[in-house]
Amino acid sequence: MRVEHLAEGVEVHLGDCRDILPTLGRVDAVVTDPPYGIAKNMQGGTWGASNKIKKMQEWDQNAQQEWVDDIIKLNVPAIIWGGNYFITPSSRCWLVWKKPYFPTMADCELAWTNFDANARVWEGNRTDGQKEHPTQKPVSLIQWCIRHTDNAQTILDPFMGSGTTGVAAVKLGRKFIGIEIDPGYFDIACRRISDALARPDLFIERPAPAKQEALEL
Repeated sequence: MRVEHLAEGVEVHLGDCRDILPTLGRVDAVVTDPPYGIAKNMQGGTWGASNKIKKMQEWDQNAQQEWVDDIIKLNVPAIIWGGNYFITPSSRCWLVWKKPYFPTMADCELAWTNFDANARVWEGNRTDGQKEHPTQKPVSLIQWCIRHTDNAQTILDPFMGSGTTGVAAVKLGRKFIGIEIDPGYFDIACRRISDALARPDLFIERPAPAKQEALEL
């Protein structure tokens, strides 16, 4: 298990979220995009020929209901992309990402929330630059999600992937805790979040530098 402290209040963990979640302190909100278990639908044809999709097939076969259950038990504001693939409590506030039309892909994605609020729709492109993870979402989409958590200061993503939630959080001046099990994606997330910290958005206070170095456990 490895921990990187990228700034004060910004830390990322390499390891299994089931082992790490019980060791964390209180967080204010969860914004995450866990594996949905739909990789089998992407096998064959041009999907199967993609190296990124082949890598996704390795981990997206393993979606488990327990992951979502553990997030809900945290009892904090939560946004779970792909919540429609899991058993979740009833919610009147689903977040919808409406995408540009592409014949072989879904027109939208759904995120479950535990908010007592109206459902909302965000319309935007499928990517906002080079994708370094098969299911990487636009930073602007995740910033939109974080804004729905109101004044939540510490954002948790237990399925960090390439670190988009962390990038979005620090760009909004929030604290962030991320967990990722894949060492390659973990390193990508560290780089992307560090780059975002080095180039803060105008009028957003940047987190202070970390007080401690990386830990090897």
